[in-house]
Amino acid sequence: MAVKNSSAQTLCPIDKAEAIVGDRWTVLVLRELFMRNHRYDEIQAQTGGTPQMIAARLKSLEADGMVVRRAYSERPPRYEYHLSEKGQAFYSVILALRAWGETWCKSAEEGVAVRYTHQTCRHPAGLGPLCEHCGELLRRDELISEPSEAYATERQARRDAFKGNRKAGVAAVDNAD
Repeated sequence: MAVKNSSAQTLCPIDKAEAIVGDRWTVLVLRELFMRNHRYDEIQAQTGGTPQMIAARLKSLEADGMVVRRAYSERPPRYEYHLSEKGQAFYSVILALRAWGETWCKSAEEGVAVRYTHQTCRHPAGLGPLCEHCGELLRRDELISEPSEAYATERQARRDAFKGNRKAGVAAVDNAD
């Protein structure tokens, strides 16, 4: 989703930002990078996106300077994806989406999906973007995350389903030979 030509014709910063991160899959890829999932398979498993969709979003985020690709294997070539300084700066937007989702899109019975502790003051951080205890701007590298049991179970189920689907696909190819 490299910057669209139409956004180059406006001074509106929202239009320009939307051109980079304005779709669901891009935001979900960024969520996973903030959750410290750096490998393609992990990102695909947790977002549920198709390989083409995830690859396109990662390439676009890299082209837009939000993501840096780093090799971790030469044979076969494999890469990890890490947030650049520009990508890290998007964290307050992720926190705002999280806060809005926790406040307006869930029932009270569901509870908070992830609780954060601010390492700087050692207190619960709240929903952000400022720590509810000390008032500092929250940065991902200064937070300890504790997923709720239900959310951890949900993420593990996605990971297991993804691995199961991959194994089933390999078995189907093997049986076709």
